[in-house]
Amino acid sequence: MDLAEKIYKVTKTFPKEERFGITAQMRDCAVSIPSNISEGAGRNSNAQFKHFLEIAMGSSNELQTQVELSRRLEYLTNEIAVEILDELIQIFKMILVFYNTL
Repeated sequence: MDLAEKIYKVTKTFPKEERFGITAQMRDCAVSIPSNISEGAGRNSNAQFKHFLEIAMGSSNELQTQVELSRRLEYLTNEIAVEILDELIQIFKMILVFYNTL
């Protein structure tokens, strides 16, 4: 949830013409990560839960790509991009460990 909040805040500074482009994509991915974890937790089986964790990991990977593109387009500073990417790597690892325990 903290990452989703951070993504919403940093994308406020993106160019207005990106509102329906990378801004929307990044926000969707950031919200998808905790949403899929939550939805999976409410399912009746570990197999279903694992499916939603896979989606969350996919969204994490997609967001990493979008953060890197935003850095290349100079919408994000290197410092902010690295901070977000580090957080994404940690989130991915936590989801993966949880996935492997199910």
